Amino acid sequence: MTDDRPRNLREMLANAKDKSELMVDLAYAALFFGDPDMAEEIADLEEEMSHLVHDMRGVCVMAVRNPREADGMSSVLQVISAIERIANDAVDIARIVTHKLGIPAELVADLSTAAEVSHRVLVSRGSRLTHRPLKDHELPVQTGMRVMAVRRQQWITDVDGETVLIPGDVLFLRGSPEGIGPLRELAGAASWQPPQLPEDPFVSDLDRAVAVLVEMKNLSEVAVGLAYSALVLNDLGLAAEVRHIEDRLDEMKDRLELWVLRAASEKVDPSPLRGLLHLSQAAEDIGDQAQAMVWLIERLQDVHPILELALGDSDEVVTRLPVRAGSEADEQCLRDLRLKIEGGFTVLAIRRGEQYIYRPRGNARFVAGDELIARGPAEGRELLARRCGWRLIDPQSDGEMQLEAV
Repeated sequence: MTDDRPRNLREMLANAKDKSELMVDLAYAALFFGDPDMAEEIADLEEEMSHLVHDMRGVCVMAVRNPREADGMSSVLQVISAIERIANDAVDIARIVTHKLGIPAELVADLSTAAEVSHRVLVSRGSRLTHRPLKDHELPVQTGMRVMAVRRQQWITDVDGETVLIPGDVLFLRGSPEGIGPLRELAGAASWQPPQLPEDPFVSDLDRAVAVLVEMKNLSEVAVGLAYSALVLNDLGLAAEVRHIEDRLDEMKDRLELWVLRAASEKVDPSPLRGLLHLSQAAEDIGDQAQAMVWLIERLQDVHPILELALGDSDEVVTRLPVRAGSEADEQCLRDLRLKIEGGFTVLAIRRGEQYIYRPRGNARFVAGDELIARGPAEGRELLARRCGWRLIDPQSDGEMQLEAV
């Protein structure tokens, strides 16, 4: 065991959550760029995750001193198992690259228009990003993209605010497609055009399958984000929404399999179809693990308080804010607020009355009384609060933020 391994369960859980999300991000990036080196790095992360999961389970067993504590700790073990499965799904996605299963070119093009995209960029000599800690650049706030990993002479996956970039670094990032331009300008890189579909593509069963798979990718990521939010906020409504998304993922997987089988009878190369089926299975299972986490809330089981502390203590925070009448967000479209670009926040869902709108599109319009559930860097919370008509205050100086009307 290395000295820099987490020492307590809270740190372990936060580390495991961040590591599993990094693995999924890198897996989709490896798929998008066809990068076997990145896919191989996921195997190393899986080894680290296995040790981490083993340590967490040992701590949970040792912490139980009576039957009453066993009930609460079982909720922690269930979340640990779900996080481990999500990491395993990332490995399965990466195997599409390492085992050369292949995916259709249409899927690569469509992934560049997903709600969140992967991108890589070379840091040039003289770039404004070099020789300063990443925290000074506030990339999630300035561009809506966050650095997942850095490839130097070797891979750097434990990227944090203290990481200093040097010329020649290759950054792998994830975030809003709108942030690619500003990011490449900061890195001193040339302009970039995403992969394009052939002109006048005809709609076929394969096209339908690809479109559904991109939506499955988006929905599975939303389900995980909402599941963590439900645990942190102990929200039964969010838990129900995760179950609804999981049901949709099941239906979409069934339709995708049918369209892939039909496409196999058309005049298309059947070899990439294996990759589609492989990817759909992984996306559907990620949704299953999100549902496994919120099962605790749906069944009104005791949720150990360490889950709220650990899941709220990871690289990104979950923020819940009402939209105040007359605020900047009131009667505005999501795209016009530029929350992803200027605050680094992704809106996971909007609560309107008793209904949830998950992963809202750019044309979604907010109204007074809506409640935003968003995920992003802690430094972007104040901007998000101001857009919704609030000021964050800490009256007890204990880190528990409260809202004060602007």
